[in-house]
Amino acid sequence: MTKKTLKQRIVDTSLVMFEKHGYHGVTVDQIVEECGTSKGGFYHNFKSKDELLYHIHDVFISYVLDRAQEAYDNYNTPVSRLCAIIMSFTKVFDLYKPHITVFYQESTYLKGDFEQQINEKRDAYRKVILQVIREGQESGDFRTEVPAEISTMAIIGMVNWTYKWFKKDGKLTMEQIGEIFNDLLIHALMTEQGINDPNITKYLLKSQPVN
Repeated sequence: MTKKTLKQRIVDTSLVMFEKHGYHGVTVDQIVEECGTSKGGFYHNFKSKDELLYHIHDVFISYVLDRAQEAYDNYNTPVSRLCAIIMSFTKVFDLYKPHITVFYQESTYLKGDFEQQINEKRDAYRKVILQVIREGQESGDFRTEVPAEISTMAIIGMVNWTYKWFKKDGKLTMEQIGEIFNDLLIHALMTEQGINDPNITKYLLKSQPVN
């Protein structure tokens, strides 16, 4: 097993403490004491507690943005791009659930350049999804009567809420949940032309036999 760096240990410790006590309920002194390091060790990795909070936010936002751009570059149809984006989006809640929980609890404390940088990445992510939906509308595969902007925000809102209810020991894996999201979105967004494309079936849930 790879030994964690001091930076990762500080992040892991602060995630637990921020989630339990809130951002303003935890001091740098408490973090370093719990982590078993020194203030020098902390400030060698983070200039401030605010930068630590920014890092926690940036880790998962950068992940979903990078994966979304990869999906756009590696697939060549609107539906395959959208489904790949959704699968990577849902995966983040398995990989970075503590980061995301702290983000939604403490995001109001991000200020200045840190807030701007996070908001720019969130906006860039939204634009990737919006572009895919608009391209699907132009190709005739996605319904035009459903505004692309509203569809985009509905997708982000639906998947974002996963952090509230997903449990690693639950009945469904995150991959299965991603497949369900894709099935819902395909049936909601696709035109008759799009849904009749034989290549679409691999993104749909398989029918279960009725007992």
